[in-house]
Amino acid sequence: MLLRETLCPLLYSLTPPKLSQDSATLSSIAATQVTRISRLDIEGLILYDIQDETDRTDAERPFPFLPTIDPYHYAETYLGDLHIPKIIYRCVGKHTASAFTDWLELLKKNGEYYTVLVGAASRAQSQSLTLADAYDLKRRLSPALRLGGVSIPERHRRHSTEHLRMFAKQRDGCTFFVTQAVYDVQLSKDLLSDYYYTSIEQGSELFPIIFTFSICGSPKTLAFMKWLGVSFPKWLENELMHAHDIIEDSFDRCLNGIKELIEFSRAKQIPIGFNIESVSNRKEEIDASIRLVNATRQIIKSYG
Repeated sequence: MLLRETLCPLLYSLTPPKLSQDSATLSSIAATQVTRISRLDIEGLILYDIQDETDRTDAERPFPFLPTIDPYHYAETYLGDLHIPKIIYRCVGKHTASAFTDWLELLKKNGEYYTVLVGAASRAQSQSLTLADAYDLKRRLSPALRLGGVSIPERHRRHSTEHLRMFAKQRDGCTFFVTQAVYDVQLSKDLLSDYYYTSIEQGSELFPIIFTFSICGSPKTLAFMKWLGVSFPKWLENELMHAHDIIEDSFDRCLNGIKELIEFSRAKQIPIGFNIESVSNRKEEIDASIRLVNATRQIIKSYG
């Protein structure tokens, strides 16, 4: 299993194209992505499933919400030439129990898939299937499917209970976790510390935490990331907003954060890994995310 057998696994992630794209454009986008990703030294690929999160906040969304292609369908139809494990996100609230069951059956037929199940964006959001019910269906109908959970350091700052959520998800079958984008490294270290010391107190196993790092290449990208709930210390937001080259500054900040988390986790032998993404579809930011993957791989190698 890649996330248990690999020391500090490195992943890349993408959001499937918009549902409104015609087939020719989809094929062209996919061909570019396959070429780009096939050159990366990574352990796996994450494909996101997005949902309208306007119920989560009163702030105006910087970019309009546009539905995207189902990530499993996109992986199966367009990314078959990428022979690496794929982690498929699933926003379970959009689906009925019957539809979710059918989807589990599809994943059972292909051993290269993992999944991360995502609950509602807020308590106010209407949902056909709760995360708890989805975990129960997965446990009963597809016990061998490798399951991951979402971990949010920003939520830990507010309630100091995110590590307890993680242990509860482990009891529900999660064997790894993926965070949202990290720009406040201190929050991630706080979460790691509580997760580590509580595991000692409870005698619980530590599972890999995959920390996501994302290039912030423009003020609008920064605004969107903040809207998504990513925390930026005020000093860092100021530095990025006034940077001569925001992409390069963001790139350097991400590398420094990756090094800091490796050093912190190594001392306690906490299993971690990294996921690199670009929340923007601008070529400059995507290219920088590819460079960040390669630079992260070199950092991981340097630590042995």
